[in-house]
Amino acid sequence: MEEALLRSLTPKVLALLVRRGADFAAAEDAVQDALIEAVRVWPADPSPSSRLRSSRGDPIRDPMGWLVTVAWRKFLDQARADAARRRREDLVDEEPAPGPAPAVDDTLQLYFLCTHPSLTPSSAVALTLRAVGGLTTRQIAQAYLVPEATMAQRISRAKRTVSHVRFDQPGDVSTVLRVLYLVFNEGYSGDVDLAAEAIRLTRQLAAAIDHPEVAGLLALMLLHHARRAARTAPDGSLVPLAEQDRGRWDTELIAEGVEILQAALARDRLGEFQAQAAIAALHADAPTAEETDWVQIVEWYDELARLTDSPVVRLNRAVAVGEADGPRAGLAALAALNDSLPRHAAVAAYLHERDGDLATAARLYAEAAQKAPNLAERDHLTRQAARLNARRGR
Repeated sequence: MEEALLRSLTPKVLALLVRRGADFAAAEDAVQDALIEAVRVWPADPSPSSRLRSSRGDPIRDPMGWLVTVAWRKFLDQARADAARRRREDLVDEEPAPGPAPAVDDTLQLYFLCTHPSLTPSSAVALTLRAVGGLTTRQIAQAYLVPEATMAQRISRAKRTVSHVRFDQPGDVSTVLRVLYLVFNEGYSGDVDLAAEAIRLTRQLAAAIDHPEVAGLLALMLLHHARRAARTAPDGSLVPLAEQDRGRWDTELIAEGVEILQAALARDRLGEFQAQAAIAALHADAPTAEETDWVQIVEWYDELARLTDSPVVRLNRAVAVGEADGPRAGLAALAALNDSLPRHAAVAAYLHERDGDLATAARLYAEAAQKAPNLAERDHLTRQAARLNARRGR
């Protein structure tokens, strides 16, 4: 059984069942039952170039239509068994005739449903990976380092929360994009590459809706993902952007990301993900760290700050100002920000080092290490502090 085929069809089948009137939780259960049935009766290794046949030899000319028919029947079986289910008899009367699945694709509405404002960010991420991404509960639990039972409860609560939501209600694209970006930033954990999964889901979303910010997010993901192989040393330690081996960057992903970004920017509907992608593109375009166009990066950070009014954006802008206009200009920009911001101490340490104040920089690197959100970052900052202390002791 080709897993990629099932995963690509899962959100479309689920969306179609919800469109027909099934509540989300029951529809998702029915689709999972249909997928189990597909694994049982479909061939183990279907050839994309030939017509699918089941293990009984029956032709499967329309895999999606087959899944829709089986899933709908599974849903109706459960509806008949549950005397309290609303509209039970009406749904039985509405059973569609067997045949090809309708051409309508409600995948976009499924994205909106899985990122409904009534859900917490963590629940929206889990539900999106389960319903749209087609990942198992175990895979999602392993990726987020929580027990499978805990993740199952989280997904179950999320499904109950959105079961009352009408499927034709308009959704918020920006919320969907934020959830996908949360998934992307988790990177790789367990047996699931969440960064690659987020890119796949964003590609799928881009195919369902023509929106410049969707394109901007996809471009941003591709440009960041292109640098992935160079981000860590063989021992697992972090490699800062300026020290990365740019020969290990994926030039095909960079070219694709830049092309998508340019098309989005040409529409003159700038959004925060397009601005972030523009900054990433400028980094990717520089043959060496010394050739980075920091002046233009500062200008893009100004645009991004105007769009978001985010203190984190202004923190990153301070770094860019320090590169473009000198470390003291960067420190002046940093002084306007609250020192409780995440990574504030790390930025201050870097700028003080650039300014030649090694004692202050070493102290701030050590302070930043204590506040680091993960082990790799803590080890990197600790090594920076040790490096500067060693230099001062010579």
